[in-house]
Amino acid sequence: MMEASQSVPELVAVAKANAKKYEDQVSEILKHADGQTPSDAQLEELRIATAALEAEAVDIFTVFEARMQHHFRRGPFSRKLEALLKEAAQADLADSIHQYYLAINVLKHGKGASYRELLNTPSAQFRVKPAEDIIAEDAETSESLIEIAVPGFFDGLTATILEAYDFLEKK
Repeated sequence: MMEASQSVPELVAVAKANAKKYEDQVSEILKHADGQTPSDAQLEELRIATAALEAEAVDIFTVFEARMQHHFRRGPFSRKLEALLKEAAQADLADSIHQYYLAINVLKHGKGASYRELLNTPSAQFRVKPAEDIIAEDAETSESLIEIAVPGFFDGLTATILEAYDFLEKK
């Protein structure tokens, strides 16, 4: 549970620990499937673990935005942060923030402008699934448009958040 008194780095540490649990569950399920088609029970476990991981990603990014909004007057936090980072010659971090902002939007809202932009961005830091790769019955439930359960997604997200946090706190 994320508490108001915790700092952004503390909240990130809690989110990372929670995410690791879900990533381990996904890995274990896939290992037990051993190249075979997972059973219905395994697919359900996979869906639940992936949904929990998605919720954790959305939550930590949303908390980061809310906690750091005070650095800007008004308006879209991520866009203002991206612009500030570019002004400070932090183009890689600006790109990273933008990529994760888009990914979180896709996790929250599904297909839309953020999804289309990610699909058309060859430098994406994670895999975006073309909608046609998603089985129709899975589109509503178990399959996300972003491959969030792969190793590295959550670590990249939290590293980006912490780097942006440090940047904002030092400015």
